[in-house]
Amino acid sequence: MLRCASSLLLACALALPAAAQVQRNFSAKALRGEIVFGTPPEVKLNGKPARLAPGARIRDASNLLLMSGTLVGGKAVVNYTTELEGMLLDVWILSPAEAARKPWPTTEKEAQTWQFNFDTQTWTKP
Repeated sequence: MLRCASSLLLACALALPAAAQVQRNFSAKALRGEIVFGTPPEVKLNGKPARLAPGARIRDASNLLLMSGTLVGGKAVVNYTTELEGMLLDVWILSPAEAARKPWPTTEKEAQTWQFNFDTQTWTKP
């Protein structure tokens, strides 16, 4: 029993570094922007007032869910999606490596005219 538990613990410990290096897959509808978190649900997106949708999901660079109240005053480069009324639905705070991945569309018009490769998570301008 002890040998089995030790083996399981070792397997989990070895899997952690590999899990940390997994590429996050963003939606082809995700746009890039800069967000400043205000008192929930208020935010500023690219310098303009915006709101988090009810049930908005905010993920940090490790892909862990965050509560908007813990981010008040924080600023980050993000990928985001919106719901039908324009409120932010999914927000991914980007790691430095993800933020460096360019080009990435910042407007819906760019997203509609550029080509997205889901496998490599890259955009190509026409």
